[in-house]
Amino acid sequence: MHAIFEYLPLVIFFIIYKVFDIYWATASLIATSALQILYYVVKRQPVPTRNWVFFGLIAVFGGLTIFLHDDAFLKWKVTLINEFFALALLVSQYVFKKNLIKQFLSEALTLPDPVWNKLNFSWAMFFALCGLLNIYVAFNFEQETWVNFKVFGLTGLTFVFAIGSIFSLHKHLPQEELATPEDAQDKPKNVKLTKDQ
Repeated sequence: MHAIFEYLPLVIFFIIYKVFDIYWATASLIATSALQILYYVVKRQPVPTRNWVFFGLIAVFGGLTIFLHDDAFLKWKVTLINEFFALALLVSQYVFKKNLIKQFLSEALTLPDPVWNKLNFSWAMFFALCGLLNIYVAFNFEQETWVNFKVFGLTGLTFVFAIGSIFSLHKHLPQEELATPEDAQDKPKNVKLTKDQ
């Protein structure tokens, strides 16, 4: 449910784009991002930093897109968000000695520090690559191709990379020893002999 809530602005953006145009879609993206923040305020919950970053960038670059009638600002916004995340992961790890990925996932996973550092660096490189891919697609293909890439391509890449990360961590995760039928056959059985035997 939380994932649906996070991706709702993107879904609405795509629908409005298909029905109207990029400028109406941008306006809907600004509005739904603002409503997400309002949701946290009404629930009296702290607004996640990523939501403030999304809203700040879409308000500025989306506003310029609408005001100047130029979708280049919106295209750059996607790259800036990805590069911001990449930079935040790298600076936090190498400058402030804090691993953001570990902070987010430490309650769910127990991993050695070198593995956390590799995971943090891998995600930083992934976000940086997504930012570069976005710029390439945005300025070398038609607008509709870029919108499809923004909505489905980047989301799909993130999903695949997340699954790949999980598989790469599999050998580091604690394994529960489960008894299998073969194990049961190997264990000696206590057999009581009766007079008939």
